[in-house]
Amino acid sequence: MMQKRSLTFYLLAAFFCLFVLFLYGPMITIFILSLQGPDGTLTFPVRSFGFYWLGQVFQEQRVGNFVEPFFRSLALGFSVAALSILVSVPAAMAFRNRFKGSNVIFYLTIASLIVPSVLVSLGVGITFQVLGLSTNWFSSGLGAHLTWTVPFAFLIMVGIFNRFDPSYEEAANDLGASETKTFQEIVLPLIAPSLIGVMILGFTLSYDEFTRTSLVSGQYNTLPLEIFGMTTNVTSPALYALGTLTTLFSFSAIAIGLFSYQFFSHR
Repeated sequence: MMQKRSLTFYLLAAFFCLFVLFLYGPMITIFILSLQGPDGTLTFPVRSFGFYWLGQVFQEQRVGNFVEPFFRSLALGFSVAALSILVSVPAAMAFRNRFKGSNVIFYLTIASLIVPSVLVSLGVGITFQVLGLSTNWFSSGLGAHLTWTVPFAFLIMVGIFNRFDPSYEEAANDLGASETKTFQEIVLPLIAPSLIGVMILGFTLSYDEFTRTSLVSGQYNTLPLEIFGMTTNVTSPALYALGTLTTLFSFSAIAIGLFSYQFFSHR
C-alpha cells in the first residue's frame, strides 16, 4: 500500500513548483508571444497563433539584423571554448605537482571572477588602445571572454585531475610509452567526456556574454549587444521569436554535448 504523504511533503512540493515557475515562467511567456501571426503584438492577449515572426528573425529589421551577429557570437563562442580547453588542461596538469608559488598563481587565476565585468571590459579596451590596436568583436572580445571562461575551465580541470588515478600513467611509462604518447593514448581518452562539458560551459558563457563585450566590440556587435541595441528600435515580436530560436539552439547544443559525453564515456 502507498504510504500517506505528510503535509510537509505537499508544502515542499508546492514550493518547488513555484520555484520552477519562477525560473521558466518568463521563458514560457516569450515562447507564447513569439508564436503569433502578422498581427501579433508585444503584450497579451495573443491575437492569433502562427510562425510568422520566427521567419522574420532571418529578415532585415528596422535597424540592423540578427543573422550576422548570431554567426559572430557563434564563431566567438567556439573559439573561446577551444582556447579555454587548450589553456586549462596543461595548467591543471601543472598543478598536479605543487610547486613554489602555486597557491599565489592559483588565486590570481580565479581572481578575475570577482572583478566586475565592466571593469574587465574597460581594462581590455585600454590595453588595446595603449598597444595601438583597434578593438573588435573577435580579437578584444576574445580576450575579454577568456578572462571569464578560463578560470572556470581551470577550476573544473583541477578537480578532474585531483581525482585522476596516476597509476594509469605509471603503467604506461613502465611499458615504455613516452610522456606525449601517455597523454594521447591514456590521459586524453579518460578526460575526454569531461572536456565536452568544459567546452559546453565555455561556449555558453561566451555566447550570451554582454558586459565584458560592451566596451570592446568595436564597429560590429555580437548577438547580445545587437539585441540590447534593438530593444529601443524593434517594437515587434521578432525579439521574442529570436529568444525562442536561441533557446532551442541552446537545448540542441546541450543535447549534442550529452550525446558526445555518452559516446566518449562508452568508448
